[in-house]
Amino acid sequence: MKSLEELKAIRERNQGKIGVRSESETQTRVVVGMATCGIASGARPVLTALSDAVQKEALTERISVTSTGCIGLCQYEPIVEVMEPGKEKVTYVKMDPDKAMEVFDLHLKQGQTVAKYTLAAQQL
Repeated sequence: MKSLEELKAIRERNQGKIGVRSESETQTRVVVGMATCGIASGARPVLTALSDAVQKEALTERISVTSTGCIGLCQYEPIVEVMEPGKEKVTYVKMDPDKAMEVFDLHLKQGQTVAKYTLAAQQL
């Protein structure tokens, strides 16, 4: 790279490669908190279980499973947030792989929030 124009050309060529996840406005987003507190609390197996289930059921066009950093609620880790288009975000707390599979089956496949695992249920 020898000039500003060359840098701009590189930027334009690579612009489409940014945001490798192909999320659309119709896709349900499942986000697992993977900051230090989440990982220490067991978030990695939760993320793996959800991701594997979505791929196994061939739901990758409809559901994306990703990780994020700190969600800010360390005492409730592992945390899974489900964001469906046109609906309010649902935050599931103190998850483990078994609970995650229940959320997968009931919420992601059947559209039924699993209230007993939500943040709202924990704050009662």
